[in-house]
Amino acid sequence: MQLKETFERVKRASKSLALLTDEQRNEILNAVASAIIDNKVRILKANTQDLTKMSKDNPLYDRLQLTEERLDGIASDMRNVAILPTPLGHITKQKTLPNGLRLCRVSVPFGVIGMIYEARPNVTFDVFSLCFKSGNACILKGGKDADCSNREEVALIHEVLEQYGVSKDVVALLPATHEATGEMLNAVGYVDLCIPRGGRKLIDFVRDTARIPVIETGAGVVNTYFDEEGDLEKGKAIINNAKTRRVSVCNALDCLIIHKSRLQDLPALCEKMAEKDVIIYADAQAYAALDGKYPDLEHATDDSFGTEFMDYKLAIKTVASLEEALEHIDDNGSGHSESIITMNEQTARKFQAHVDAACVYWNAPTSFTDGAQFGLGAEIGISTQKLGPRGPMALEEICTYKWLIEGEGQTRP
Repeated sequence: MQLKETFERVKRASKSLALLTDEQRNEILNAVASAIIDNKVRILKANTQDLTKMSKDNPLYDRLQLTEERLDGIASDMRNVAILPTPLGHITKQKTLPNGLRLCRVSVPFGVIGMIYEARPNVTFDVFSLCFKSGNACILKGGKDADCSNREEVALIHEVLEQYGVSKDVVALLPATHEATGEMLNAVGYVDLCIPRGGRKLIDFVRDTARIPVIETGAGVVNTYFDEEGDLEKGKAIINNAKTRRVSVCNALDCLIIHKSRLQDLPALCEKMAEKDVIIYADAQAYAALDGKYPDLEHATDDSFGTEFMDYKLAIKTVASLEEALEHIDDNGSGHSESIITMNEQTARKFQAHVDAACVYWNAPTSFTDGAQFGLGAEIGISTQKLGPRGPMALEEICTYKWLIEGEGQTRP
């Protein structure tokens, strides 16, 4: 492996994190947050270099873009992580066996976490803060679209770490190449857990290539079902917020499922999205309900459903029952976030019990699927698989445990 030396340094540095107290970790996180604010011009200059290489029409442009306001939010999230209780050293089980052995199960870091992500420079700071707070070293593999931004951010983190006498090897950024991704996924003995965060193509590559443990995150095909007993005013606000708040993120709405008895309300449900020039891909029944009443209307195709648009685009599917809505989600959802709008509690509970996703909402938009919004400080991703933590994944989810056993010379018969 060309990067073996890097992996070895990070693995070695991960051991040193155990020597830091939680107070020291918090002080360093707050120092990095201050450095972000003090070095906005420097970070934004690097981000501009990345932005100039990408068309503004690219759905990833918004994910790639940093602003002063977004940097303020990133620094605030890091401070929030610092004030959270440490996830380390928690006794999760304790018992004494009949033979006198004392058993204690305690939470500990994974060790080294590898993170693969695309045009998301905010992830660099989020992952560092969560890993550092939980005693994990991290190896970052960003995409080429955000390479200038990521390198400036990691350089800033390294400067703060060196000021506090902490090895800068507790966070490393790999080259933005396909080959580096492959090397990380084969870094057996060096990387304890890999978390890919990106589109379906990236997730599929990681699943097919990895020889190290992986938790899949990223791709979010998100649906919202407007039930026959849905409240119109709530629906208008929820659908618009889920779709247009920020279209490039993985919790953004991709498909509105509507009960056929409420098709007459569809123009009202969609009117706010017209102000944001959302293009709607409607099935035959929904198209008839919107024809002449919505400006940017097109006929849906099979490809319209199950697509993560990351753009001002929305598919609409008409169903005759809750069961049909659930079947559509089963066939087209990604296990990320799903929502139902209804005033019928029995219907809502059935929806929540049936839907297989990390987050299932009732009368609320999927835009809330976010570590900071959940009071977790930040997040490292949303797991779209069942084995391993789901989401939002934060401090507790990037810890494991070990048993501590104490005896008085007992031997096993």
